[in-house]
Amino acid sequence: MTRIGLVVNPVAGLGGRVGLGGTDGPDRPRVALSLGARPQAGARAAAALGELAARAGESARDGLLVVTAAGPLGADSVAAAGLADRIVYAAVAGRDTTAADTAAAVRAVVAEGVDLLLFAGGDGTARDVLGALSALGDVRCPVLGVPTGVKMHSAVFAVGPRAAGEVAAAWLGRTGGVRLRDAEVMDRDEDALDEGRVTSRLHGWLPVPDVPVRVQQRKTGSTTVSPGAVGGIAAEVAERVGEGLLVLGPGTTTRAVAAALGADISLTGVDALALRPGRPPRVVARDAREDTLLALGPARIALSPIGGQGFLLGRGNQQISPRVLRAAGGRAHLLVLCTEAKLAALGGRPLLLDTGDDALDAELSGHLPVITGRRRTSLYRLAM
Repeated sequence: MTRIGLVVNPVAGLGGRVGLGGTDGPDRPRVALSLGARPQAGARAAAALGELAARAGESARDGLLVVTAAGPLGADSVAAAGLADRIVYAAVAGRDTTAADTAAAVRAVVAEGVDLLLFAGGDGTARDVLGALSALGDVRCPVLGVPTGVKMHSAVFAVGPRAAGEVAAAWLGRTGGVRLRDAEVMDRDEDALDEGRVTSRLHGWLPVPDVPVRVQQRKTGSTTVSPGAVGGIAAEVAERVGEGLLVLGPGTTTRAVAAALGADISLTGVDALALRPGRPPRVVARDAREDTLLALGPARIALSPIGGQGFLLGRGNQQISPRVLRAAGGRAHLLVLCTEAKLAALGGRPLLLDTGDDALDAELSGHLPVITGRRRTSLYRLAM
């Protein structure tokens, strides 16, 4: 029987749509829930298992056992996918799950002997997995992350939940000559953030099935953006929007564009500007939540892809949710901003979409103009 491990961090990603960033720390999950956040990690883990089961086929499915933890730490997702499980860990009833539960669950699952460990979470969860495996002395256990967090700078994650199932099926079936590669476990460098830079700190490596395009790259650090390039992009954005509302996603490029327009916005949040030709823009929302963006009304949405990874939606900007994108008018009101150097660094890899809504990702996929300067665009592919 093929054994696959699953550990879910049930609070991963809770802070995204309510504008809290990550959910690291004991208090943030409760704050996120009080603001109306809804857990997503379990459903995304179930989607990964469902894709794995579909690709494995009926006979292989019958021989698949998921070794996991009780309840929201894994078993709920296994049940939703209709697979058989073996529960080897349970958190203490009546209290919130913690990083210690993640680590304990990983140790219990891996001790059973699994062909692949799937974990659902973000960068903080990846660090917990690395720590647990290091404590066991078993950092060679094959690992794959199902992306469910807010910030996922590490290279141990699939590009989406269904992609995780696809990669898992390829590894377990030994199809296509899939091998392991050492992938970086990264997390945001908070000291650099205080200095106005979005960059990551390396914490170690984990062995991940190497399936190009379906497993994400690590995030590269932010670099100085050329004033000339930013000024041209800002002028093009101002002309296209005219007088109206502009929602800007997080990142160095979008912040520099806002500064060129005459506004100071946050580096890691989602902000909204009221553009007024001939006058400086007015900041109408800072670090906006999903509900705030929906209440603002029609807007153009400007985003810049994450350096190195190429993610446009679904990484660090979950406030710009499927509901927000649909209310804004979808592709017609989406402005993609990127310097030519940043676009060239992707080496032809597509810009990636992981909104959590497969139908919307399919609608947004295809070629879209990317604004690279004044009167300058590059037609570039967006993909799920």
